[in-house]
Amino acid sequence: MRPSFASIRVFFFFVFLGLHFLACAQNGVTFLQFEGKEGPGNGKHIVLVAGDDEYRSEESMPMLAKILSSRYGFKTTVLFPIEPATGNVVPNYQNNIPGLEHLETADLMIMLIRFRELPDEQTKHIENFLKAGKPIIGLRTSTHAFAYQKNKTSPFAKWTWNSKEAGWEKGFGKRIFGETWVNHHGIHAKEGCRALIDGVQEMNDHPILRGVNDIWVPEDVYGIQSLPENATVLLHGQSTAGMDDKAPVMWEKSVMPIAWTKPYQLEGGKQGLAFASTMGSSMGFQSEDMRRLVVNASFYLLGMGEGITPEMSMDVVGEYKPTMFGFDTFRKGMKVGDFK
Repeated sequence: MRPSFASIRVFFFFVFLGLHFLACAQNGVTFLQFEGKEGPGNGKHIVLVAGDDEYRSEESMPMLAKILSSRYGFKTTVLFPIEPATGNVVPNYQNNIPGLEHLETADLMIMLIRFRELPDEQTKHIENFLKAGKPIIGLRTSTHAFAYQKNKTSPFAKWTWNSKEAGWEKGFGKRIFGETWVNHHGIHAKEGCRALIDGVQEMNDHPILRGVNDIWVPEDVYGIQSLPENATVLLHGQSTAGMDDKAPVMWEKSVMPIAWTKPYQLEGGKQGLAFASTMGSSMGFQSEDMRRLVVNASFYLLGMGEGITPEMSMDVVGEYKPTMFGFDTFRKGMKVGDFK
């Protein structure tokens, strides 16, 4: 006896329902997801990817996600580096960021990752996202996001930060954002960075800078060797003689680009637009205007630049008590749900 059409429909309904509940069950276990409230971003999905050893992106990405969802209506998903054996968030575990399949429904990706060597099936989701020409934001160490040291036969080994492969010289950071790791232009952990808001006069009215009046961050200025001609520098930064916002600017040092936009395109893919900033430590995001810079960039890359106003609230949702950056300074034994 053949099953009826109605019974087949019921079967697939319960399969779908089961998969839905399974996905929901992972929220707070392998990823965090915040449904958008009322706001201009309602109906759009932003995926934020944490995964660096030093600058505590596992703390800053959930904070940004909650601002974007609670204040502006975006659905947000936050992904973390997870140690499989324990299920803990371990930033220096470089080989696992589960949940990248969420990029298949994302409209924007925000990443702060460093020297990752992910399984090909995970990295493939990033490639698919980029081939679709969707917008991407890269913060701080995302200029040197990948380092394939073991699996050099991977199709993504060319993404390595110091790659020499033709067309991928200097890797993912150079190809997508316009620069790879160069050096600490400022003295690391001794000097901060002051954004020179009026440094590029013709950029003062750019939507990404709307309402951005003052940014100081404790992370030092990164060296930038050569941005491509199609990059548009929005902000330059200057080293400060100390790691507090009252530290004087060190005018004897040369300035460096610290925020810019750049078009990108992968082979066989559509052209997309990237925004990059060499700022981005969790401590740096205590600056209201640093948060504003990233939220404004999100609006702009999603074609919502006209809606950016200086009055937009960047108030943190809930508590935000970031950890000082440094290697192995991350909070031990933390689960994904602890960052909610």
